Amino acid sequence: MTEDRLPVALLTGFLGSGKTSLLRRALAGAAWAETAVLINELGEIGLDHYLVDTVDGPVLELPGGCLCCAVREDLAASLRQLLRRRDQGAVPAFRRIAIETTGLADPAPILFTLGADALLEERLRLDRVVATIDAVAGAATLERYAEAACQVAVADLLVLTKTDLAPVSAALAAWLDALNPAAGRCRAAAAADVGAFLFGARSEARVPLLPEAAGRHTHGIAAFAVLLQRPCSRLDFARALGGLARERGADLLRVKGLVGFSDRPGGPAFVQGAQHALYPPLWLEDWPDGDRRSRLQFIVHGIARDEILARFACAGAVPAGAAQPTEELSCST
Repeated sequence: MTEDRLPVALLTGFLGSGKTSLLRRALAGAAWAETAVLINELGEIGLDHYLVDTVDGPVLELPGGCLCCAVREDLAASLRQLLRRRDQGAVPAFRRIAIETTGLADPAPILFTLGADALLEERLRLDRVVATIDAVAGAATLERYAEAACQVAVADLLVLTKTDLAPVSAALAAWLDALNPAAGRCRAAAAADVGAFLFGARSEARVPLLPEAAGRHTHGIAAFAVLLQRPCSRLDFARALGGLARERGADLLRVKGLVGFSDRPGGPAFVQGAQHALYPPLWLEDWPDGDRRSRLQFIVHGIARDEILARFACAGAVPAGAAQPTEELSCST
């Protein structure tokens, strides 16, 4: 079922951080042809001049077999229309979808859309969320704009741009550590294959334990992880996570983790959600690495860690212990 669904990558980042340039480089690679691209722009034309000069109709075929859509209406409706045209043969049979947000967008509602629409849930699967961060102005942007902080907070991969113009400062590194210490990081300038940033690996392949992020928790955003010391039933877990999403969904920016259950032997489930929407679990045949501890990784706004621990008392939830180091991805893949 999972492999039959089309992978979706969400590309976000603040104004001027290099999202479109990154996407253009990704589409130039032959390995990433047959990609549909939805651009969620504020202006009348949904694609800026870095990709194409004009948009003629809702879908435009780009060189290399890629498609571009200007998202002028509801995202779910646009995705359903794109899938319907694919089924009818009205557009080339793309194999994956990339969604580029506006520079001022909060990505969480888009993640909610992907998880809450039954048709999209049946046809699509979220691969990863990628955020671009400007090495020149990134620290000041994260300090000033809550939107930029949310973009970094929900990402699986942070792509540092403009590092040929300025090094990654200690201040910027501190912001990234505080907002999302578990996200992978890579420099765009050193990448041989930018397309691999968007679709190179499944986001659930590794769910590291988050440290209790030290220093700044900008704009009320916090990132932390909890360990589940004993297996609980799927029903008890669903009550705990579902209750949190139902009652505090607006502040539950993202949650993901690997969880083993008392009433289902074998491998764990990869669970993921954003705001009020929870995705169906993906059942793994075995744990992806030697760490077989059940753990949940949270990005929240104004939700105390103790509240989450209390909700998962059925599984003996405790704060995560010693942190694993933040992973810097190889740019050669």
